[in-house]
Amino acid sequence: EAFKSKKQVVTSNIELVATYGAQLIRTARENDVAYLFEASVGGGIPIIRPLNNCLVANEIHEIMGILNGTTNYILTQMIQTGQSFERALSDAQQKGYAERDPMADIEGIDTCRKIAILSALCYGRQIDSDTIPTQGISNIDLQDVFYSEKNGYTIKLIGRSKKVDGNVYVKVSPLLLPKKHPLAGVEDVFNAILVRASATGDLMFYGKGAGKMPTASAVVADCINIIKYGNLGMPVWENGGVVSRCNCDNIKYYIRVKSEDKADTKEQINSLFAKAVWLDTQENDVAFITDKDDENNILDNIQKLRSLIGNDNVKATYQVED
Repeated sequence: EAFKSKKQVVTSNIELVATYGAQLIRTARENDVAYLFEASVGGGIPIIRPLNNCLVANEIHEIMGILNGTTNYILTQMIQTGQSFERALSDAQQKGYAERDPMADIEGIDTCRKIAILSALCYGRQIDSDTIPTQGISNIDLQDVFYSEKNGYTIKLIGRSKKVDGNVYVKVSPLLLPKKHPLAGVEDVFNAILVRASATGDLMFYGKGAGKMPTASAVVADCINIIKYGNLGMPVWENGGVVSRCNCDNIKYYIRVKSEDKADTKEQINSLFAKAVWLDTQENDVAFITDKDDENNILDNIQKLRSLIGNDNVKATYQVED
């Protein structure tokens, strides 16, 4: 109705843009008005406009990022102070970093919607966020944090997207990043987005991803942009995006299981993951990193492992980044 009344619209509503972006953009264009939403991803970090304008001469190979400040704060506390997930979440709520109902944050739903927006912007097609494989951080244990850190990795909740054979591979999950990775050092409530582009190479966007002032900065910037340029340069995408289930790159996984008989469990694991790299573990834990393989093969073998040793004994399965 606002568009039909020739009203310009600026929003920070993530769910609205992720779900109805293509439809709203089309309606705004039909009525010759602007629909801008810089604040919907990254808070005060400029990312929508750079992707839409500054990098338009590039083909975006991949985009990945820490897109939720709440989960990044929780993981930072777990890593740096040894707090449990539950205690770190409570701390985040007390400081106002997490909502009373934190489900959208901790289960990756917020990150999922944001990577859906960035995917649509980069690849031109609306991505249904409900079709994006999404895993949050609520099941991350301090043991996983400890083993990751001990072996040169840090755990981050990552939203990532890349073009694969005409479709878009999109995923949200905890990822073990090597310490040298540009996103590994991003801590507390800060967000960061890594863009891999054809001409410019790797670009990093970093800053406060939430809060009154950062969000207000992005909203006001959109308002000023409309005053200056109207709807010129407005982001545009269409419906019809398809999420690919194939990464098309061989990857590795970190897997942790509980075992009363480590020798027997390792033998069963070796039958599925012949080149597993074993990690030093405590008590009844068995943890390892798989050899590189097609992601679907790894996921199939994880299901077979669950059948062999019991679903409840498979405690963690997270992708490992090189």
